[in-house]
This record gives sequence, structure tokens and C-alpha cells, in this order.
Amino acid sequence: MSGRYGSQTHLQVPQDDGTTRPMCVPRISVAPRADILYPVRAGDRLDLLADVALGDSTRWWSVADANPQADALALEEPGILLAVPDA
Repeated sequence: MSGRYGSQTHLQVPQDDGTTRPMCVPRISVAPRADILYPVRAGDRLDLLADVALGDSTRWWSVADANPQADALALEEPGILLAVPDA
């Protein structure tokens, strides 16, 4: 596995069909420092916000990590305040 989880320990998780599937061991995320609170508007997406705020759309996960208290499915709902990490 490559990417930001490439160095993490993997488990072989049994599946219903008798096969196994490799999965990363759950990690503990520490929210990065965030100086900006951004009110989400209709049409906002984490990747677009990361591109504007951090200069890299592939760092959308940094915005998600900065909001561990938020429901992951609700991070793009209009009206919520997102903490945006420092660049």
C-alpha cells in the first residue's frame, strides 16, 4: 500500500466469503492547530477548500483531521464551521 498510510501496520480481516482483506490498523489522529474557522457554503468540498487554503487539493484529509469532532459525512454540509489547519 502506498500513500500516507503506506508505513502503517496492516491486518488481514476475514470476509464473509472466506477470503481476507488487508486493512490498516486504526490510527489515532491528533487534530492539527487551526487558526481559521470557515463557514461551509453550498457547493463547498473538502478538496476545493484544501486547494484554496493549503495550496494542494490532495490535502483535504488535513481539513478532515482538523475536525475530529465532526461527523465525516457532514463535513461538507452548509452552515457548519470547519477548522482549517495552518498551511
